[in-house]
Amino acid sequence: MHAKEPTNTMKLSRLGEGGRQIDKLRFVLRDMASCVIAFSGGVDSTLLVSVAHEVLGEKALAVTGVSPTYTREEVEAARSLAEHIGIRHRFIETKELDDPCFARNDSRRCYYCKSELFRELRHIADAEGLAWVADGTNRDDTSDYRPGRQAAAELGVRSPLLEAGLTKADIRRLSRERGLPTWDQPAQACLASRFPTGTAITSELLEQVGQAESYLHSLGLRQVRVRHHGSIARIEVEPEDIPRLAADGIRQDIVARLREIGYTYVALDLSGYRTGSLNEVLASQDTPNQTKP
Repeated sequence: MHAKEPTNTMKLSRLGEGGRQIDKLRFVLRDMASCVIAFSGGVDSTLLVSVAHEVLGEKALAVTGVSPTYTREEVEAARSLAEHIGIRHRFIETKELDDPCFARNDSRRCYYCKSELFRELRHIADAEGLAWVADGTNRDDTSDYRPGRQAAAELGVRSPLLEAGLTKADIRRLSRERGLPTWDQPAQACLASRFPTGTAITSELLEQVGQAESYLHSLGLRQVRVRHHGSIARIEVEPEDIPRLAADGIRQDIVARLREIGYTYVALDLSGYRTGSLNEVLASQDTPNQTKP
């Protein structure tokens, strides 16, 4: 059983004034009273954890799922951020790759992953006597195809940033004002998002993609995606970084390293980095179980 249903009492006019978004978020968290937060260490969940710790203290617990879909660097970053903020924090091992529904990577992959994660967090919340499970979904996330939102709805997960009406731009600005090091951090997504729908996901392939992206980050690139298309690595970077990667010397080094990692062909996507690029194929399809982004 969940605690009381979310209220719709945010009617104080001061909460709707420009520059008062953080008050809205505090209001939502006070209404929740206690929660377990799915904490990835990204921009969104870090702001949520920071404000939850401020408002709820020991009644807020951050939990980070560890699996081959996240890199070691991301796990350590989450540990460091939780220590910096001071919130109670723990790691749990998630086993989404053991689920054949997840591993086969159909259009509802994120649903299977989030269902397992949120069920585990609900167990923790119940054991700790905490009322809610919360995630870092924000208002902008509602514009893309995100089957994980269905899992959240089915399991009673609340999204305080969304309830407070915060966009990604709001979150970055508020994070900067609070001195959070994530305020300008590039967007994150699990490594499973690098595989086109229908391409089976294995721990070996996740390691291959992770190594390729780690190498590209070592060149000083902040925003990188290596989209896995079998023997082809399709690299997405910010448009301003494209000339650098295409330059003689750098280009040959990248090709050589990614071939060592296991790719035969290395392609640079001239459209540049964009979130959900693999959803572009889904956008032209109509199936009973998906919504166009």
